[in-house]
Amino acid sequence: MILGTDLPGEGLRRGDIVKLVDHHVAPDGADAYSVEFFNALGETAGVACVPVCALRKLDSHSVLTARELTVAA
Repeated sequence: MILGTDLPGEGLRRGDIVKLVDHHVAPDGADAYSVEFFNALGETAGVACVPVCALRKLDSHSVLTARELTVAA
């Protein structure tokens, strides 16, 4: 899956690739997922909770890129 929005607190940006881990229903009733994100070596860099509306599927028009992961202090 691809993030459709920035998550500055996690250091994630729109377009970053994540793996779905678990489905949640948030207290406000909205659907969400725990997602795992990785560094360029495939090592887990963290886990975040993301609303379903902030995710989209990878497709043949997606291009992989690399950037420095920085988390806001």
